[in-house]
Amino acid sequence: MLQHFDERNRDIIVNVGGRLMHRDQAAVSPFDSAVQGGDAVWEGLRLHSGRIFRLTEHLARLRRSAQALAFESVPSDAEITEEIRSTLAANAMTDGVHIRLTLTRGVKITSGMDPRLNQSGPTLIVLPEYKPPVYAASGITLITASVRRPSPDCLDPKIHHANLLPSILAKIEANVAGADDALMLDQRGFVAETNATNVFCVSGGVLGTPAAAACPEGITRAAVLELAAGAGIECLIGDYSLTQLYAADEVFVTGTMGGIAPVIRIDGRQIGDGRPGPLTAKLADLLADLAATTGTRVT
Repeated sequence: MLQHFDERNRDIIVNVGGRLMHRDQAAVSPFDSAVQGGDAVWEGLRLHSGRIFRLTEHLARLRRSAQALAFESVPSDAEITEEIRSTLAANAMTDGVHIRLTLTRGVKITSGMDPRLNQSGPTLIVLPEYKPPVYAASGITLITASVRRPSPDCLDPKIHHANLLPSILAKIEANVAGADDALMLDQRGFVAETNATNVFCVSGGVLGTPAAAACPEGITRAAVLELAAGAGIECLIGDYSLTQLYAADEVFVTGTMGGIAPVIRIDGRQIGDGRPGPLTAKLADLLADLAATTGTRVT
């Protein structure tokens, strides 16, 4: 699974610190905290028919993450939403768009990791791109990475930070193995998430997903849990081992970038009958309907 360049994005306008500019002219200061140490928080947003799905929840998570990192200031939800609106308007974008929203601590007066060196900021970056769901509807393959997800006492996953090196290292392992993505375990050996998505499994009609102890509390994950409850599907949140996933009837992953994507093979083991399962398909349809009919109007 490799994303390809979309010609529609060749001349997109991006927003850096409130300034709209062509992608080729966009720049972040070498003194910005994101460059200096990955000191930033981010969200991935989806634009459907002029609405952003669960924007309120995404902005709340962005704010919680910035607060945990002791950012001196954070733009209001109204200010961030207006920057998103102006950027989408500059691109005449209304549908089929993924927005990468990044908030850095800001610009330092000299290089160094001490936050007291940040006397300008924060820096808000709005990057919209035409981008359909990135995973194949026919299903994806996973391998288990050697890189582990840290526990909250090391680096709390509830901080949706931009320091993504563990995920990148895991993705490199998946690339080398010829898999689409990498499954990542927590420090105890239980499944946490993949390098980019939350994980669900289905056994005997019961839906399961790892507790959000070593993985972010995904916005799409929360939506799927709500949809399952509304459809009368039992769901158990807890610890899941690789053996349980290997033996599951269905496995799927969730995230803003790809929605719901079925998993058909893990570490060479076929999942179920090797095709997207019925419960996966049902929840994918419910999520698509929810995304198409709800959200914050921005265009």
